[in-house]
Amino acid sequence: MGQDHIRYDILAQDALRGVIRKVLAEVATTGRLPGDHHFFITFLTGAPGVRISQHLKSKYPEQMTIVIQHQFWDLKITESLFEIGLSFSDVPEKLVIPFNAIRGFYDPSVNFELEFDVPLSDGEELPAAEITAYPVDAVKTEDAAAKPPVEGEEKKPGSVVSLDSFRKKQ
Repeated sequence: MGQDHIRYDILAQDALRGVIRKVLAEVATTGRLPGDHHFFITFLTGAPGVRISQHLKSKYPEQMTIVIQHQFWDLKITESLFEIGLSFSDVPEKLVIPFNAIRGFYDPSVNFELEFDVPLSDGEELPAAEITAYPVDAVKTEDAAAKPPVEGEEKKPGSVVSLDSFRKKQ
C-alpha cells in the first residue's frame, strides 16, 4: 500500500467534526434540541483552547463528558469551537471547547456515535476506541439507561468505559 500524502484520515475527521458543528449550530439557532435528541460530548480538558474552571480542571484533569439535554444556555458556535453554559452540582459554569479537542460525540436517542483520535499533550494519541466517561450532573435525564455513571456507583470517575454503556437497551 502506498503512502497517504493527502491524509484522508485527517480530512475525514475534520468532515465529521463538521457534523457536530452543524448540529450544535442548529441547536444554538433554535435554542432547543429537536425531539428526544440529546448529546454526550467527551473532550480532552487539557487540549489547546479548552477553557473550563479550575474546579472542573482539577476534578477532570484529562477528559470530561458533558451532556447537552434539558438545561444549557449561551450556546455559541464558531468555525473552530463552541461555548456553552452548564450547571454542575447547581454551580453554573461556562465551557469553551474546540472541536479538535472532542474525543467522542454520542446521541443515544438515535444511537449515533462519532469517535476521534485526539493527540494528548505529550504527543501520543489515545485510541479512539477508549473513551473515559466522568459523572456529569449538568442535566436531568429522564432515561436512566442514558445517564453517565455517577460517583459511588459501579463505574468510578476516571475508569475507562465504552460509550456502549450509555446506549438504550432494546
